[in-house]
Amino acid sequence: MKKILILNGPNLNMLGLREPEIYGSDTLDDIKGWCLEKANELGVDVDFRQSNHEGELVTWIQQARGDADGLIINAAAYTHTSVALHDALKTLDIPIIELHISDPEKREKFRHISYIQPVASEVIKGLGAKGYVLALEKLFKLL
Repeated sequence: MKKILILNGPNLNMLGLREPEIYGSDTLDDIKGWCLEKANELGVDVDFRQSNHEGELVTWIQQARGDADGLIINAAAYTHTSVALHDALKTLDIPIIELHISDPEKREKFRHISYIQPVASEVIKGLGAKGYVLALEKLFKLL
């Protein structure tokens, strides 16, 4: 069975509470449930994680080598700041989808830069929380 790792960065554990006008009212647990349901439908295994710590995300990416068949990452604010995540993702030889609930290019200027995009196979942004399910479907097709 194919294994897909879904990584979530800082503050995504606050979905449903944090800026609902931007991120909606769905929680990360809601999103995880949708992803597990879709994974079951597609016949893939999903490992869904969240961390507020950059180093932990880097470690998880490194551990994905030889363990995961594909990766979806919503690096949140680290998208715009983390060369460490970029470098870790570069070591993978699996499809990577960069994911954002909002569209960073329609927000503050500092959010227009992505250190993830250069190493991503696809980018999904601005589709709300349901973008996770679309990312899972697209990644499944890439596999």
